Amino acid sequence: MSIDFKISDSLIRDLIKNQKRDRFWRNIRFFFWMLLIGTGLFFTFFGLPTLDRSKPTQPYVALIHLDGFISPDSSFSAAKVLPQLEDAFSDKAAKGVVLEINSGGGSPVQAEIIEQKILALKKQYHKKVIVVGEDVLASGAYLVAMGADEVYVNQDTLTGSIGVIMEGFGFSDAIKKLGVTRRVFTAGNHKDRLDPFEPVAIEDKEKIMALLDETHIHFVEAVTNSRASRLKADPEVLFSGDFWIGSQALQLGLVDGLGNTSDILPRVFNVTHYVDYSEEPSILDSFLKGVKTELDWTLGAHHDAALLAQI
Repeated sequence: MSIDFKISDSLIRDLIKNQKRDRFWRNIRFFFWMLLIGTGLFFTFFGLPTLDRSKPTQPYVALIHLDGFISPDSSFSAAKVLPQLEDAFSDKAAKGVVLEINSGGGSPVQAEIIEQKILALKKQYHKKVIVVGEDVLASGAYLVAMGADEVYVNQDTLTGSIGVIMEGFGFSDAIKKLGVTRRVFTAGNHKDRLDPFEPVAIEDKEKIMALLDETHIHFVEAVTNSRASRLKADPEVLFSGDFWIGSQALQLGLVDGLGNTSDILPRVFNVTHYVDYSEEPSILDSFLKGVKTELDWTLGAHHDAALLAQI
């Protein structure tokens, strides 16, 4: 009996020891995962830590890279871009400002705010500004470029698309086939204008076309004010909403030359160095890029978006 008791007692001590060891490693693992998750959340909402921008000893320009769809909640928005412009222009040692743009357009309001800010800062700081288009420099992005002194693109950069578009879908035939009855109550005769479940009324189409035409006029005015003496084609061609590759855009006078940033800097500013004033994106921004809901009324060439009800 005493032997059995000693064996049982030893087993109990071993079990307790194993439980303590397991609990210890569970706590370690829990702490590790909490630390990892906490670090990930911090970087998600506050971005990755950035180093101080070191200024080269050689002459340089201030550079900003603008990429993606132009909208209020993207990295290519007035709220995000204007502070970058302020920092770049206020760099007294910079020989000029270079905007690298890769975008097919977006919100006409955001694009115009950015373009007007570039014009204002040029006047304030008396610095030359050039735009270098990458894969795409179209529509709203081309409007932003009208704030610059000169525009350069690659020979194959999609360029132009000086037009306005509003898109949506109609489901009136679909709900009839499904036997669905839609009930809408409004205060205001036109509150349900462009209801996707009703056929487009003639007066609604006229209203939207009037808005689009007026926005198009503003776009055309910005282009002609910036490049009037450099445009080399009929306005009906240039402002039709069509787009071209860079070599064609040069022939039409939409751009001033062909090249990439590395070869344009020595040619225009006689420098080979730059200081990057682009915003450092957070992990969350990088993850959500490309999956955000796009605005329905844009200067973009072709974006699938639903018409949104707003007040």
